[in-house]
Amino acid sequence: MAPQTAYDRAVNVLKQNDRGTYTVPTKGLYPFQWNWDSCLTALGQRHVDEARAWTEIETLFAHQWEDGMVPHIVFHEVSDQYFPGPEVWRTNRPTPTSGMTQPPVAGFAAKRIFDGAKDRVLAEERARRLLPKINAWHKWFFANRDPHGEGLVAILHPWESGRDNSIDWDAALERVPTEGVGEYSRRDTQHADPAHRPTKTQYDRYLWLVQRFRSLNWDNSRLHDASPFQVVDPGFNAILIRSCADLAAMADALDEPGIAADNRAWANKGLAAMEGLWSEPHGQYLCRDRTINTLIDSASIGGILATFAAIPSGRAHAIARTVERLSQSVQFSVPSHDPADRRFDAPRYWRGPVWLVTNYMIADGLAAAGENAVAKLIIDSSLELIEKSGFAEYYDPISGTPCGGGHFTWTAAMVVEFLSKQ
Repeated sequence: MAPQTAYDRAVNVLKQNDRGTYTVPTKGLYPFQWNWDSCLTALGQRHVDEARAWTEIETLFAHQWEDGMVPHIVFHEVSDQYFPGPEVWRTNRPTPTSGMTQPPVAGFAAKRIFDGAKDRVLAEERARRLLPKINAWHKWFFANRDPHGEGLVAILHPWESGRDNSIDWDAALERVPTEGVGEYSRRDTQHADPAHRPTKTQYDRYLWLVQRFRSLNWDNSRLHDASPFQVVDPGFNAILIRSCADLAAMADALDEPGIAADNRAWANKGLAAMEGLWSEPHGQYLCRDRTINTLIDSASIGGILATFAAIPSGRAHAIARTVERLSQSVQFSVPSHDPADRRFDAPRYWRGPVWLVTNYMIADGLAAAGENAVAKLIIDSSLELIEKSGFAEYYDPISGTPCGGGHFTWTAAMVVEFLSKQ
């Protein structure tokens, strides 16, 4: 596929899923606005329409909670195509939302759009409007998900990670009961192959946690200690650290020294604390189960995604070698789990498949660390997948088979980003 053809097809996918002021990830399977999908989608939109890219993020933040949290789903319209919908969450918002969050890429996305903007007046105006809102979200994380001030935050539900059914969560999820969940009807398995999706047992535990948090009226000051699932994910924290550092830089440019100082301090403290997650045998970072204060022996893409933050050069070098090793055992990089692990499942969501969004962030971090050859390997592999299998949600790393939803927005956005830099 010629580069221009791939670019044009990607732009068409963005347009197909555009709902005016927000995009849906794909028609049918995900009919609402998702948090990190939207922020990463804006990166692709900026190459076509800068004002529209800013609007994408602004629409998300229009539904920020009073305490600073930005929910992971905004239910702009009524649809029975997705479960769990507003009737399950019951967050009592003016526009229904979910009651939990997602990886905070907004600070990074806003700065990237700001730095590359051709319309500088528009960029300064829109960035200045978003700055205090993103800052409030970052502040919320450290107030509600880092109660002991260690510098790293915990996710309280696998859905918050963006890597819903990762092998990283298996052991911690086993402590989550399923009694009382009741009957329910999933929609995802009606739109996609059940072999590509989380299992029913996992879904039972996901819903128990939702019901537990709902019983506490979604009071974020209480949820951390009330959750039997508390995991410190290096990938999630790297995204937060990167967004804090980027927001600090943008705040400097907009003459907001207070916001700059707070975010720089959070980023620096987080980077120092990340060292406690490093695994020399694995050549990457690992998750920590905060409930039992133990590293989780699971070599997933979360520990590779840590390159997205400004980790020490030696750590980035080691992770680059890990990516090279993984690339020898699959046809397409980067698999979301180490294929050498017996729990690896090539087509099932986050237990093996390749995702272009994580590829984008890993390549970005490795390039910044001077590991340009490995960054190029990842980008080239991503574009080969598009040529072979189109704009899927994710891909089998061995066969390249498209999995999950099709005509996927953030996949298309990453392709626009990749090709715009070539």
